[in-house]
Amino acid sequence: MKDKIISQLNESAAVKQRLSTVNAEQIEAAAMMMITSLKQGGKILLCGNGGSAADAQHLAAELISRLKLERAAIPALALNVNTSVLTAISNDYQFELVFVRQIEAFGKAGDVLIAISTSGNSPNIIKAVEYAHMAGLKSIGLIGGNGGRLAQKADLPIIVPSDNVQRIQEAHITIGHILCELVEDALFGRG
Repeated sequence: MKDKIISQLNESAAVKQRLSTVNAEQIEAAAMMMITSLKQGGKILLCGNGGSAADAQHLAAELISRLKLERAAIPALALNVNTSVLTAISNDYQFELVFVRQIEAFGKAGDVLIAISTSGNSPNIIKAVEYAHMAGLKSIGLIGGNGGRLAQKADLPIIVPSDNVQRIQEAHITIGHILCELVEDALFGRG
């Protein structure tokens, strides 16, 4: 077991190390996209499925509550948390529209959608990004592997250099924390 633990920790660290050389510019651009939107009165919408849904909810909480600084709330909404809305849309329309309908309700031109998918091929995430573009929102894709279809759809794809879902999810939450800190610093004092 100890060898497996060490191997997993080393693999996780290696993926994050590759992020610093491969993805630092995209992460910076994503932070700037979010900061620009928020300074212009926009908000951050987030969506994902499964573990990515948990990441979306986690990051929305960091923005609304706080990460490190005592500050005003930052407007953010995880679109995967309202089970009544999710099940109504799935039942009345189709599951692929669960985020589209919410972007229609809550999104406005200039907002930013953070779409999280380890494969980049989740149909409801792809449709959300497509609708977001039609509605004038910008989109950031947190993806893994080869980026899937989301890499071609998102305005700013950030592709974690790994095919291991666990490592991709670990990297996504790390990227999310970095984004939240950069946004917080820029809007509330240290940026």
